[in-house]
Amino acid sequence: MADYDYDLFVIGAGSGGVRAARLTGLGGKRVAIAEEFRVGGTCVVRGCVPKKFMVMASDFAHQFETAEGYGWTVEASFDWPKFIQAKDVEIARLSGIYAANLGKAGVELIHGRAVLKDAHTVEIVGKDQTITAERILIATGGRPWMPDDLPGIEHAITSEGAFHLPELPKRILIAGGGYIAVEFAGIFAGLGVETTLIYRGPNILRGFDDDVRAHLAGEIEKRGIKVILGSQHTEITKTATGLMNVLENGMEIETDVVMFATGRVPHVVDLGLETAGVELNEKGAIKVDALSRTTADNIWSIGDVTDRMNLTPVAIREAVAFHETVYKDNPQHFDYEAVATAVFSQPPVGVVGLAESEARHTCAKGVDVYVTRFRPMKYAFTGSDERVLMKLVVDADTDRVVGVHIVGPEAPEMIQLAAIAVKAGLTKAQWDATCAVHPTMAEELVTLKVKQSQETSAG
Repeated sequence: MADYDYDLFVIGAGSGGVRAARLTGLGGKRVAIAEEFRVGGTCVVRGCVPKKFMVMASDFAHQFETAEGYGWTVEASFDWPKFIQAKDVEIARLSGIYAANLGKAGVELIHGRAVLKDAHTVEIVGKDQTITAERILIATGGRPWMPDDLPGIEHAITSEGAFHLPELPKRILIAGGGYIAVEFAGIFAGLGVETTLIYRGPNILRGFDDDVRAHLAGEIEKRGIKVILGSQHTEITKTATGLMNVLENGMEIETDVVMFATGRVPHVVDLGLETAGVELNEKGAIKVDALSRTTADNIWSIGDVTDRMNLTPVAIREAVAFHETVYKDNPQHFDYEAVATAVFSQPPVGVVGLAESEARHTCAKGVDVYVTRFRPMKYAFTGSDERVLMKLVVDADTDRVVGVHIVGPEAPEMIQLAAIAVKAGLTKAQWDATCAVHPTMAEELVTLKVKQSQETSAG
């Protein structure tokens, strides 16, 4: 066996890379990990964690409005710089914990950009440092995408820039209809920013269940977000008082900030992949097999850079499967079926399993659909017209619940537990046999009796 500097070298210290490095280091192997920015990756540093803090900060305004219906008089103001400072301190703390845990596992952390020189060698750019490893794991994640050919795109920011705005704008336009765009629209609207969401498609959240998409679009407009569908930018121009957004439909909207949340792409630029024999697929992601092996014999890849299912917990599970396969002689691959996900919009969304349209194509004997729309107890007391959506999609042949879709308060918390039932293959009869917890919103999930075709009311 050749004499390498390390048994494993990991490129990218995000959630997936860190988990793989730690497990392998704790197993007694010589491991190093390189990170060009900050330990923690997208999720911890510039993704779901800071975004969730922003969601929670922005939701206070809605809670204050609700409190008035319960007899509270609330006088409140928001300090953007104070919040940003507190958020940055917490993110630094979390990043430090990730780095410390790597050290405890015996993993060497290298701050710098690693580039493949051949199938066993990496170079740390700018440090005149060359490192060899028996195996290499690429876990570099993804980056925001913007239309570079759009006139005036240099005036726009991405979600990463939204975390560090020096001041809270009075007006913002967010381009995109995916979960990042919808979440940030809720954040800024909740903080009192005049918010416009523009999306080129017919409705937001492409790929989600149609009832979820329609319901959420209506609910976020109740929160004061202006939603423009079926159009996109033709130009952004700088004016004396802001930025003018010129749209395909002829509208011109002036805002202080323009944010693009139009998708993310695998971070593969200038990694030296071709030199090492690592091929990309038709989507520009690193091509891997079921065991996360690339086209180079000793190089593996996990997480968003492979563009399989771009969720932090999935990257972590892929890391565990990699470790079991490579270092414990226990070949494993992650099961991507029935993975729960959440959209931290306002109101939030929780989903697991198949959308109704998907189920109708995969369930041989059709589906039974159960839907309820209702005003939650908390808002009924205050007179709010906000509604919750809950939907079960059931295989008509087996009676298995194959999809659960929730839009409403605490949907992400509920869907985690619903995912256990869906993953276990429980039937609608077993859901019905579960005693409800009253009074809760979640009890509706085990008391749904009327199929959609039998519904007489929308709520």
